[in-house]
Amino acid sequence: MSSEAALPKPKRFQNFSIPKSFIGPILISAILVAAHISFGILDTYTKLFTAIIAAFITEAVLHKMVTGEWRNLSSAYVSGISAGILVRSPMLWPFALCAAISIASKYVFRFRGRHIWNPTNFGIVVMLIIASDSMAVLSIQWGNNMWAMLIIWIVGLFTIYKVNKFHICATYVLGFIAFGYLRSLYTGDLFMAEIAPLTGPMYQLFVLFMITDPKTTVSTRAGQSFVAFLIALVEMIFRLGEAVYAPFYALFIVGPIALIIEMIWRERKELRDSETGRV
Repeated sequence: MSSEAALPKPKRFQNFSIPKSFIGPILISAILVAAHISFGILDTYTKLFTAIIAAFITEAVLHKMVTGEWRNLSSAYVSGISAGILVRSPMLWPFALCAAISIASKYVFRFRGRHIWNPTNFGIVVMLIIASDSMAVLSIQWGNNMWAMLIIWIVGLFTIYKVNKFHICATYVLGFIAFGYLRSLYTGDLFMAEIAPLTGPMYQLFVLFMITDPKTTVSTRAGQSFVAFLIALVEMIFRLGEAVYAPFYALFIVGPIALIIEMIWRERKELRDSETGRV
């Protein structure tokens, strides 16, 4: 036997894995880089950094005040960069305020000790209510650059697979397409025009981040798929009413209601089980 054969195999990449807290930041950074290089979606880096810094500061301060400890800022990075991508304004303060509201919602609006809104979705909807004259939301198409879209979806599907949420994305997308067909029959618009928004940056973030947020989704796979279907249904209703930002409004309404119903149902079930002596 040769001496080379007796050498141990390199273990450099053995057991290599990406910590789950890093998956979201890596995905959204990949989306940002691919989209900006291909289509130049950012107005300026200053606005993006303003949103990220505001999210970092808000998360650090509020978490320290509430728990007395410092927090990993990965989720704040996701909210900050999402606000930096989605918000459109000639001024800096809407970027900072949207990011700050997004993070603050996790500490202020809670039910049974749990925040019930996806932070970025909450921040966007509140900004559309209180500052619609100063900001808008990115909703344009990215275009037909299939290489950029392919990169985004490959990285996105890998991430969704890692967190076991692919069924949520699939249910929502299929529901959106089905309801898009129904809308086209009702409005007389082209079917492709009805489903075209799926290729836009707003929907990339919505599908890959907001509706799959582990902290604000119900616990069962069947429940998650049903909620995704309901979001697509309520979105169709908003779209028939010509609401431009229909998906954000749909998630804002359906998501928290579903969580509250599940938490109350679980509490009552546990109470019934304890009363009947079941474990």
